Amino acid sequence: MTAYPDLKLLIDGTWRNGATGATQDVINPATEEVLGALPAAALEDLDAALDSAQRGFETWRALSPYARAAILMRAAQLVRDRTEEIAVAVTLENGKPLAEARMETGTVVDILEFSAEEGKRLHGRIVEGRAPGVRHHVVKAPVGVCLAITPWNFPINTVAKKLGAALGAGCSVILKASNETPGAAILLVQALMDAGLPAGVVNVVFGPSAQVTSHLMKSEILRKVSLTGSVPVGRQLAVLAAERMQRLTMELGGHAPVVVFDDVDVGKAIDLLVPGKFRNAGQICISPTRFFVQDAIYADFVDAFTERAAAIKVGNGMESGTMMGPLANARRLSAMDGFVEDAKSRGATITTGGERIGNQGYFFAPTVIKDAPDDCMVMTEEPFGPMAPMTRFATLDEVAARANALELGLASYAVTNSLERATRIGDALEAGMVGINTVGVAIPETPFGGVKESGYGVEGGPESLEHYVVPKSIALKTFL
Repeated sequence: MTAYPDLKLLIDGTWRNGATGATQDVINPATEEVLGALPAAALEDLDAALDSAQRGFETWRALSPYARAAILMRAAQLVRDRTEEIAVAVTLENGKPLAEARMETGTVVDILEFSAEEGKRLHGRIVEGRAPGVRHHVVKAPVGVCLAITPWNFPINTVAKKLGAALGAGCSVILKASNETPGAAILLVQALMDAGLPAGVVNVVFGPSAQVTSHLMKSEILRKVSLTGSVPVGRQLAVLAAERMQRLTMELGGHAPVVVFDDVDVGKAIDLLVPGKFRNAGQICISPTRFFVQDAIYADFVDAFTERAAAIKVGNGMESGTMMGPLANARRLSAMDGFVEDAKSRGATITTGGERIGNQGYFFAPTVIKDAPDDCMVMTEEPFGPMAPMTRFATLDEVAARANALELGLASYAVTNSLERATRIGDALEAGMVGINTVGVAIPETPFGGVKESGYGVEGGPESLEHYVVPKSIALKTFL
């Protein structure tokens, strides 16, 4: 089996330990074994990373978009060549089945290639002036040094989104990857370095998140922050960013409603929604989560969904045939128990699952909750786990209001064979992304982002690079 990578900080092109020698263990969630000791960055390490990123920015911005794109394209090929090594690291530290980890690695290749091409298309424009001999050149200048904060549920996908857009636009980056899933991120950054990325353009730090981010954001060097995380953390960083007028892109999670109309074939709907729900053990911010099923098919849908969920093979992601791995950490087990107990106390029925599997590894059974009231915890708070609460509805207007009731709006879904219903529900759902008869709403070519408390700004699509540039107008008179 491919070895788990050595865990280090990256500062000014050199992998190294933290100044104080402090570390924390990285745990395999399937076995609870220690994978490695992760160094924590001391304040002096963070200051060194800031200085390095500033020098790296001056080097990187001076390269042409075509030269930057060539490095990103070479990095994409290296990731493609190293798919198995990177995917194994993802599975060992995150728990998802190896097949899913390979898919995530493939998506990283697509993201890097897309960012490389879009970086070449960050064109400005020329505006004819109102005075004789004057032309106004509008150029797009890279914003500067950026901080990228990424989560554990997609250890390299989220890293690639942030690095790809920033690097494609000509910015340098300090990456604060998750302390729980650092190995795959390190391998991705190593691919960039091996492709010719100059020293200092990307720096990698780990350590206590609040300490690391607050110290970095106090610096005048830092000009932009991109966070994928929780709403409370997003609020805290927004306050810090306001002190230095730093730009923000925030993807703060969701609680996606799924509207299932009574004109669908139940079996086909199950084929679509069960794999979508339990991918990565439901630990996906756009995971289909709140299931609103129309009255006429409600009983059949719940029964069929329950049967399919109960048949999911749960196990170590490195083992053949595993369909769903463990939760990523022990905290999620406690959270799942809380959702289940609350739902039962409010009259809901657990039709399958609802409990931990075994006593080693963070495994929790795929869970279906029938007749979940709208005000129960699993319907109002993002469970971020393998839970599918079900409730019934009567009319389109009614379900749209219920689906939009939360202050979250990242993704929403609907399943119907009626074009009229598809159009009406697509327009009515308040979300940054809507999937009709598909759960595949996220591809590199389209914007990924939400509304309301799910954040602002996007990752993905040409729009993502726009967050890393500032329009600069240069008025030029050709003669005096």
